[in-house]
Amino acid sequence: MGRKFFGTDGIRGRTNQHPMTAEMAQRVGQAAGAHFLRGDHRHRVVIGKDTRLSGYMMETALISGFTSVGMDVVMVGPVPTPAVALLTRSMRADLGVMISASHNPYGDNGIKLFGPDGYKLSDTDEAAIESLLEQPPMLVDASAIGRSRKIEDARGRYIHFAKSTFPEELRLDGLKIVVDCANGAAYQVAPSALWELGAEVISIGVSPNGTNINDGCGSTAPGALQARVVAEGADIGIALDGDADRVIIVDEKGQIVDGDQLMAVIGVSWARRGLLEGNGIVATVMSNLGLERYLSSQGLDLVRTKVGDRYVLEAMRAQGYNVGGEQSGHIILSDYATTGDGLVAALQILACLVEEGRPASEVLHVFEPLPQLLKNVRFGGGAPLDADSVKAAIAEAEARLHNVGRLVIRKSGTEPLIRVMAEGEDEALVEQVVDSICEAVKAA
Repeated sequence: MGRKFFGTDGIRGRTNQHPMTAEMAQRVGQAAGAHFLRGDHRHRVVIGKDTRLSGYMMETALISGFTSVGMDVVMVGPVPTPAVALLTRSMRADLGVMISASHNPYGDNGIKLFGPDGYKLSDTDEAAIESLLEQPPMLVDASAIGRSRKIEDARGRYIHFAKSTFPEELRLDGLKIVVDCANGAAYQVAPSALWELGAEVISIGVSPNGTNINDGCGSTAPGALQARVVAEGADIGIALDGDADRVIIVDEKGQIVDGDQLMAVIGVSWARRGLLEGNGIVATVMSNLGLERYLSSQGLDLVRTKVGDRYVLEAMRAQGYNVGGEQSGHIILSDYATTGDGLVAALQILACLVEEGRPASEVLHVFEPLPQLLKNVRFGGGAPLDADSVKAAIAEAEARLHNVGRLVIRKSGTEPLIRVMAEGEDEALVEQVVDSICEAVKAA
């Protein structure tokens, strides 16, 4: 049975429209709280958020829900998503919540849930919570209502953790780094961590006002970072997204380095140092074929999964890999974290840069990607991929790409979009097949 509220990364939507309303947030707090009330200890939930205006509303509603079913709440304020996962484990909490719509505009918001182990919830847990959402809340007696409190040092704890993942024998002295925090959750922690490790730091996207998160900045809009890196003569640029669980790098020439290249660099570096587990990495069907070919040339494997970091992590845990991620820059290094962490991934890249002693443009572009094109088609409802005309267009495209390319078509798990991706040796053919399918979807 399909999930009604949970997508590939929690519950997400337009704020003040179902399901992203204060009422629903309260119900999620009540349902998730009731599901994780196990044993007779005082139960605790850690709640973090990014910098969206609606974060205050959603946080208050969630607190109301959790406390009404007897769970204590610890508020940690604006911190990256991986910080919530980290604090959930370190504070022995029963549940962690991140209020964020990641790379989406400020008008959207979302609720990401983490279990007591710091991992995002399983399908089984999400299904159980959805079932509870359809039932009356399990309210406790007035004497058992939970309490809430705020801790002020959450950002410091996360900075200390992030720095601990950087090789102890290395420093960032002499490196000029431009970091773009997307006016989001990492606007304080990322520049601080880099500065404490010795870098000269130039920060942009560090003035959140509630509505400018991801607005012309961050990993989904790196243009400002590219220009600033070149203008400042910086060695490297780092772009995080709104909740800092993904990263895109810009080299000293202003060229973008995506998640595929970053995973390749980290994977090969770790393999040489004897740190890579599973003799390969895990990525999704969206990762470029060039990555697969490069890893093969290095004697390493690539395991592909469905799109979504949860599926990457599931494969990593099941098959014994410790490096995985997505082309978008959502990189999971399970030696350090239970979810994607943009800052920690960036620190691994910086370590490679320091060790190599060469420019980022030479160190970070390790393979030539095949021509790849991704287009999104927004739809208002229904199931356009089920239309006969769309199926016929897809079949024709697959036939044209047979043995010379790859086609991936999927419905977004976070937005009302159909994503159409093709790659192959012939750039013109790739563009033709993507356009033909997009037109069929629009017509349907």
